[in-house]
Formats: sequence, structure tokens, C-alpha cells
Amino acid sequence: MRQEPPILEVKHLYKLFAPHDFRGDRKMAYKLLELGATRKDVLETTGITAAVSDVSFEVKRGELFVLIGLSGSGKSTLVRCLNMLHRPSRGEVLMDGEDITQYSEAQLRELRRTKVSMVFQHGGLLSHRDVLGNVAYGLEIRQVPKEERQARALEILRMVGLEGYEHEALGSLSGGMKQRVGIARALANDPEILLMDEAFSALDPLVKNDLQFELLRIREQTGKTIVFITHDINEAFKLGDRVGILRDGRMVQVDTPERMLEQPADEYVRRFIHNVNASKVLSVRNVMTVPGCIVKQSDGAHVALTNMRTSGVSSAYVVGEAMHLRGIITLEGALGVREGRLTFEEAIIKDVPLVDNPDLPIADIVPLAAKAAFPIAVVDEDHVFRGIVTKASVLSSFVA
Repeated sequence: MRQEPPILEVKHLYKLFAPHDFRGDRKMAYKLLELGATRKDVLETTGITAAVSDVSFEVKRGELFVLIGLSGSGKSTLVRCLNMLHRPSRGEVLMDGEDITQYSEAQLRELRRTKVSMVFQHGGLLSHRDVLGNVAYGLEIRQVPKEERQARALEILRMVGLEGYEHEALGSLSGGMKQRVGIARALANDPEILLMDEAFSALDPLVKNDLQFELLRIREQTGKTIVFITHDINEAFKLGDRVGILRDGRMVQVDTPERMLEQPADEYVRRFIHNVNASKVLSVRNVMTVPGCIVKQSDGAHVALTNMRTSGVSSAYVVGEAMHLRGIITLEGALGVREGRLTFEEAIIKDVPLVDNPDLPIADIVPLAAKAAFPIAVVDEDHVFRGIVTKASVLSSFVA
């Protein structure tokens, strides 16, 4: 199958900052960086700050890609190069195969109006406009008719959970609600790529958690490509399909959260992700196992008892046609059937702990695991039995 080309490609990108009165040779800075010199060495030798050094990565269409790093790692500078708020010193930024570093100012204005939108940490909202006026602002700049832009703005406000707030003044809104307005304004132009620079970092944990969930829901609903900037490793791993870790302007590793946990590129990455909550990164699929004993509904109690004895367990999972889960039969229940006190159907416990999404984060099933009398059964969207998750495997994810 032919793979769809990435919507965004960054190739050997540099962004150097020099003093206004700089008269030196930038070639020396590039040469030092190519030889592996640190940002500090380059600054001391040339007077130039290498904010971004030889960074390359790509973003797939519809992907939520997270850039993470400590303060000063270059992540905010890098994201501003993606819409040319900062012009790169060297390298390429390709959107749908076109190098936007070669765009004229007119082309860049059109790019920002139609293809790429940005959400800043503090919103960048217009205080003299109400909520509706802020969300519709980009459409107004594009000279979309008033009735059409207001209808679009109202539609987006419903999507981000702000229906009924369209005529509220910004000063009356909480920090979380203002960020929702910022997201709505960015989405109103229907961009292909949404850039989010530390959008949730100033919010308290409960509000941040709500907005993280909201962002995932919006991405699922709209299919937008999102590049998200954060310094919070748990946020990065919760949101990102893939994550890129920056250190002193260089990209250290790009990978899925799961592979990054399993195979950190170096000791820096290992230390960086050391405190991540693995239960929010690993999914049910990662820890589920094949049950020790499965019987078909057509087998009956005698087969169930034989299989339990052979497997050394006291219960069996019962499946029907096409491996659809029917429930659990215990040793006591199977003996009751053999003794004639129950039918096999009556002996099947149908109210079993169940997860119907193998990709659910383990953290989401902790309450279910805590009160479950049996391992949690895992089925797919067609109710096909895929495996089980034990309490032990849930607990072990917290100390991975």
C-alpha cells in the first residue's frame, strides 16, 4: 500500500540569533554546530545563540505530534518557524511538499489565514471583543460575510463546549474558558494544521485535564493535524501519537510514547521520562494476556471442568460463535451443572468486568480493576474476545 506523504516536513532546520550589532561570520557558527559543538560553545566562540540546530522530523496528516523540552530547549522557537513567525536561518519547512521558507509575505499571510492556525499560551485574544467576536475574527479578516462567519463561529463554540457564552466579555471568563476561545478561534478558519504553544501550561491540573480530553475529542471529530508544544512529559505522552524531545536546540529522539519508554535513545531521554506515569501511556492492549482457560458455549460443563483441571484454574471464559464473549463459568458453577442443579446457560456469569476498547489507557481501568472479582475481559468493537487484564498487570504499570 502506498504511504500518504507527510503534511509537514522539517529538514535540517537552523535558527540562529545574533546581536543587532553583530559583524562576525555566521559560517563559523554553522561549522561548529555541524561538528557537534554545544550551544554554549558556539555562543562563547561566535556570540551567536543557536536556538534550533539541524532539526529534522515529519508530521503525518491527522497526527497529533508533540514537541517537548525543558525551558530554553528551542521548542517555542521551532514551532514559530513552522508558520514563519521566525524565519529559519537555514533549512526547509515543507507543507504538502512546498517549502514555505521561500514564500513571499503575501503568500505567508494567506498561509496563516487558511492553512495554519496557532494557539498561544495566553490566548492572544482581543479584549475589546466578546467571545463570538474573537472566534469570528479570522473569518472577518478573510472578508467572509457576517452571517456566514457568525454561523461558523457558533458551530465551533458548540464544539468546544462554549455554547451560550458567545456574547460574554473575555474578562468574565476563567482561564480554561479563555483557552477554549483561543482554540475555537484557531479552528474557525478550518486550518489543515493547528500549532499549540504551551496552550495549557498556565492552567490548574483539573482544568488542564479537561482541556486535554477536549483536545483529543476535537482531533477525533475534525481529523486536524496538530503540533503541540509542552514541557510536561505526562501531557506529551497522554496527547501525542508521536513525541519529539528537544535538548539545547537539537532533536534527541522522535518516537511513539510506548517505544520511547521501552527504548530511550540515550541517558538524557531516560532521565527526562523517568517520572512519567506509565499507566497513562500504556494501553490495555499492552498488558492484556491470553486467559488460561477458554471453553466454547457448545462444549458443556464436563469439558469446562477438564480444561480447568488441566490449566490449574478455577474458572473459564465462555465464548460463542465467532469468539464472542458469553461470560465466565466457575468451578462451582460447572459442578452444579454436572450434578443437575443448573443448566450450562444458567451457570454462565454474564455480568463480568469488561473493557470494549483495547487501546484504552490503563489508568482509565483502575477503578474497574479495583472492584473486579475476576480479571477484566477485553473485547473489541465487535465484541470479539481478545484477552484479559489482571489486577497484577494493572498495578505493575504504575511501577514500570
